[in-house]
Amino acid sequence: MENSYSESYAAAGVNINAGYEGVQLMKKDVASTFTPEVLTGIGGFGGLFAPDLSGIKEPVLVSGTDGVGTKQRIAQLMEKFDTVGIDCVAMCVNDIICCGAKPLFFLDYIAIGKNIPEKVATLVSGVAEGCRQSGCALIGGETAEHPGTMTADDFDLAGFSVGIVDKCKIINNDEMKAGDVIIALPSTGIHSNGFSLVRKVFDVENADLSKYYDELSMSIGESLLIPTKIYVKPVLNALEKSVIHGISHITGGGFYENIPRSIPDGLGAKVVKSDVKTPAIFKIMQSVGNIPERDMFNTFNMGVGMTVICSEDTADAAIASFKADGIDAYAIGTVVASEEKISFV
Repeated sequence: MENSYSESYAAAGVNINAGYEGVQLMKKDVASTFTPEVLTGIGGFGGLFAPDLSGIKEPVLVSGTDGVGTKQRIAQLMEKFDTVGIDCVAMCVNDIICCGAKPLFFLDYIAIGKNIPEKVATLVSGVAEGCRQSGCALIGGETAEHPGTMTADDFDLAGFSVGIVDKCKIINNDEMKAGDVIIALPSTGIHSNGFSLVRKVFDVENADLSKYYDELSMSIGESLLIPTKIYVKPVLNALEKSVIHGISHITGGGFYENIPRSIPDGLGAKVVKSDVKTPAIFKIMQSVGNIPERDMFNTFNMGVGMTVICSEDTADAAIASFKADGIDAYAIGTVVASEEKISFV
């Protein structure tokens, strides 16, 4: 790319060479995610991927897309850019695992006010880490410099993933019935949802994000930036050991919106509220923001990043599988015959 330089484009605020430099800086991280199915390296016009279809009778592709949302503002304020890429991947792969699909590959998109190669490479290092955690390959991406529409410090990070599942193994809740057990997979914290409310509660534009909280054993800023837990590998393992009838990724909309999405008509979720293990960050936020409890459960994950609904006779096997993978899973309720999609006792 030595001969690629436009003085006119540079005068308009776009540094083409910074983009090339960023690509060079991120190559090692990107390559670390490659699986044998990846056919091309970084820098081409498209990412090529030849999936291994052995053992799959009717392959079905599953896709998911999302972004980091306004959590990126916390990263800006703290000048810490190596973790939000994990959130970006997690928001996508945690969605597609809900139907039993294994993520295959991921592509990211970074819009940025001013392309600083080191900053972009650090953002991508987080994306690569998320891909490694979920076992998918980062086969491409795009960085777009947006002078005039974003300030120099601004950025936005989004992406999408494609996964695969055998049609006969798709989790579609057809076999779900009253008495099935609702299992909670703990979150690492707020994850990457509800941050417009989070930022309002803590007044992050004026707050001291380095303020230490004994309840958190860290600063408030560090707590807010803890990346989203990626559940892909533990869920895939549990699927081999238990009968799973439904999975919900608890994102924006909290319990009220997401748990019912995996439950068919005529059935509902009965959650034992006192059994939900809620981390201190949510209790602090509820107190500081004077937020009603229902709004908390209708906005945040409250310490439960994913729920898995299992048949009653295999729930213990599922919990044991998750624990073996370092996930402290536990039951929080049951499926009941009800027209009310979710209730708390």
